[in-house]
Amino acid sequence: MATSVEREASVFRNGRSQAVRIPKEFEFETEKVLISRDEDGTVHLRPKAGKPNLIEVLDWLARQPPLDGCMPEIDDLPAEPVDLDDPA
Repeated sequence: MATSVEREASVFRNGRSQAVRIPKEFEFETEKVLISRDEDGTVHLRPKAGKPNLIEVLDWLARQPPLDGCMPEIDDLPAEPVDLDDPA
């Protein structure tokens, strides 16, 4: 996969790991990235998707097709009496 923009970046040591200073125009909007390497040594970085928030989950659910009706019947049991005055 060829990129239209290429920049030189600094490589340095950070403890026992090697790090690359990423130029501003390649900045990630995430805390984590996934890294992989091709057989020819080319390294790829891509953002790691974070956990979706509630709005994203609800939006995803709204786009799902309806269930096909194969849900089993559930017995509708009568409610058990509860004594609200009993502190136990």
